[in-house]
Amino acid sequence: MPVFLLSDEIKFPSPQLARNDGLLAVGGDLSQKRLLLAYSMGIFPWFSYENHILWWSPDPRLVLYPYEIKVSKTLKKVIQKDIFHITIDQAFNQVITSCARIRLQKNEGTWIDEDMVKAYCSLHESGFAHSVEAWYEGELAGGLYGVSLGKFFSGESMFTRVNNASKVALVFLVEYLKKLSFDIIDCQVSTKHLINFGAREIPRKDFLKQLEKSLEAPTKKGRWKCNFEFSLWSLCAPW
Repeated sequence: MPVFLLSDEIKFPSPQLARNDGLLAVGGDLSQKRLLLAYSMGIFPWFSYENHILWWSPDPRLVLYPYEIKVSKTLKKVIQKDIFHITIDQAFNQVITSCARIRLQKNEGTWIDEDMVKAYCSLHESGFAHSVEAWYEGELAGGLYGVSLGKFFSGESMFTRVNNASKVALVFLVEYLKKLSFDIIDCQVSTKHLINFGAREIPRKDFLKQLEKSLEAPTKKGRWKCNFEFSLWSLCAPW
């Protein structure tokens, strides 16, 4: 399959035309309009090449259905100890910049450059991007962020500075999305870490059908907050 070169016009080719490695298109920008269209079509930006943005739609797609989450006995014990204070949408900029910084400190490549940070912070301010933060002794210990449309959440990245912080944040996110009756969490590409949490690969065509159905629901825009009594241990039990 060819790789498509995007113009200034806000549109994408069908994700079904992506290459075997998932790469669909090159170019375009990170405007809100383009990003929201991309996510609504099952496409996401990931890394760049010679200052060009790369757009992806892998096949198969790794997804996590909220009610299929698996939590290890070890993590259950960590949650039960209640050592992390979990918040939502309280430190989006800190979370996304920490995701980039941690990868660089580990000598790993990162797609989260200054333009990405600016673009996703803009999505957050508009109520489409959200973060979950795990605090330990008053400091940000871990977290994650992603994009929400309809009953669909696309996870983008996570980081941890204290053991298990991002894992607890992920469990919080899943339980929160259950409360909101979300259908599916897009994990994008396979990692052993997420598979251990119950994520599984599905064909892209099935993912796109499920995405289309999830987008029939209205998007819960704005800054998210827990407007219900939230105890992570009691909410996650029984497992």
